[in-house]
Amino acid sequence: MTVQAARMPGAAAPPADLVEQTYTKVFWRLVPFLMLCYVIAYLDRVNVGFAKLQMSQQLGFSETVYGLGAGVFFIGYFLFEVPSNVILHKVGARVWIARIMITWGLISGAFMFVNSATSFYIMRFLLGLAEAGFYPGIILYTTSWFPAHRRAKVIAVFMSAIPISGIFGNPLSGWIMDAFNGANGLAGWQWMFLIEAVPAIVVGVAVYLYLDNRPADAHWLTDAEKAVLERDIAQDNTGKEKSPHSIASVFRDPRVWFMSLIYFAFVTGQYGLTFWMPTLVKATGVQGNFNIGLISAIPFLCAAIVMVILGRSADRMRERRWHLILPALCGAAGFVVAATATSTPIAIAFLSVAAAGVLTCAPLFWSLPTAFLAGTGAAAGIALINSVGNLAGFVSPYVIGALRDLTGTTEAGMYALAAMLVIGAACVFLTPARMVNR
Repeated sequence: MTVQAARMPGAAAPPADLVEQTYTKVFWRLVPFLMLCYVIAYLDRVNVGFAKLQMSQQLGFSETVYGLGAGVFFIGYFLFEVPSNVILHKVGARVWIARIMITWGLISGAFMFVNSATSFYIMRFLLGLAEAGFYPGIILYTTSWFPAHRRAKVIAVFMSAIPISGIFGNPLSGWIMDAFNGANGLAGWQWMFLIEAVPAIVVGVAVYLYLDNRPADAHWLTDAEKAVLERDIAQDNTGKEKSPHSIASVFRDPRVWFMSLIYFAFVTGQYGLTFWMPTLVKATGVQGNFNIGLISAIPFLCAAIVMVILGRSADRMRERRWHLILPALCGAAGFVVAATATSTPIAIAFLSVAAAGVLTCAPLFWSLPTAFLAGTGAAAGIALINSVGNLAGFVSPYVIGALRDLTGTTEAGMYALAAMLVIGAACVFLTPARMVNR
């Protein structure tokens, strides 16, 4: 068989060992590096949760002010998400992801100059503008390298960057704040923003030098391996004739808006957990920023393990809905019990259940919309779903902060997060299996 013939969707299947060799090579070339990028991105997005432990007291921020500032990030994110992903689709991931990372690194470092609620809001908004397009851009990027039946595992491993950023980032943030507090006249939270911004800029330059936009550009693949990828992606796209093919048609497609609702529900739980984890752990009686960081890493470690296991299972069984429904319901149960826990071990145990459930939902969710979106429709559709869903990142911390100011406890906020996860699970159940189980 010629290489050109192998690229045709109807051509005879290439040898199984060549297929596995190809995808193993692509996985190890791309996924660990993309995961590193997301670890850095997520750390710079949510380290404000640790900064709060010092910054709120020093600058006189109420819980509501902090919650609003944490959430304003997602307004900027929402406004530029679709344009950013469409630009990425046109100019390629290598240039655009590098631009995103370098820009957000510079803005994240500038947080050390925040001195009022207004400047806090402005900087969080600008950070959202800078980072818009990164996450949906990576999701779109994976569709050029992996077909649907291999994608859940890939996205799950990539998104294990979220708990990994918690496992390593939380103790690191706590240590920086304690160790550098007062050095050269700067508070610990100022040093944290400055130090943790540097990797984003460095890795942003590495993205430009390392990534290839598509298999045809990859000098590290043989012609036969490129043919395997192009054949599988072509076959994958043949089942997407009903995908919207323009930006306007994406906005008119009810499936896209239904996916946005599901993702909104899951993201509500995700950011309620990540933004408020240090505060929740501190409320159980843990003292010291470094100790809070170590304890709050435990739920993220549990989540990292569960994410990868269920991602592999979803691909192997080619079943998507129940692999989402069950983690969502477990996450809801974890929030409910953790809300009323009176001891640190019990609270951490059920926060671990909540983290494993809610963080597993995010990567497995993307096997739903990418099962029917292709081309420009995928670029715009993934971005729209992500931008609407991530508005929950604005709503969730603000509502929890307001409820905490109103009631003096986090119980009402945790119950609200649990309710949103149940709503998300119900919507997944209503999604037709034939549309997403690929």
